[in-house]
Amino acid sequence: MPKRLLVLLAAVMATSIAVVQTRHESRQRFSELQTRQAERDALNVEWGKLLLEEGAWSQHRRVEAMARSRLNMNTPDAAHIRVVRVTRDSAP
Repeated sequence: MPKRLLVLLAAVMATSIAVVQTRHESRQRFSELQTRQAERDALNVEWGKLLLEEGAWSQHRRVEAMARSRLNMNTPDAAHIRVVRVTRDSAP
């Protein structure tokens, strides 16, 4: 009888250790999953910002292209550019 009891005790201990180890690994994996999800969310936010920025840049290019093609507008050369300085005294 004591031999069976020792075998059962050893089986219970081995099972208990396996359960503890499995739970520990499960918690580690869950923590890693949460970290990865946070990284994914941050990357999605950055991607959205980049899409907005791309839209802003492409909008400017589109306006410039339309001004050139439809209105025959061009960038003036340096001889036709005048710089006007406004001071506080001359401002309305």
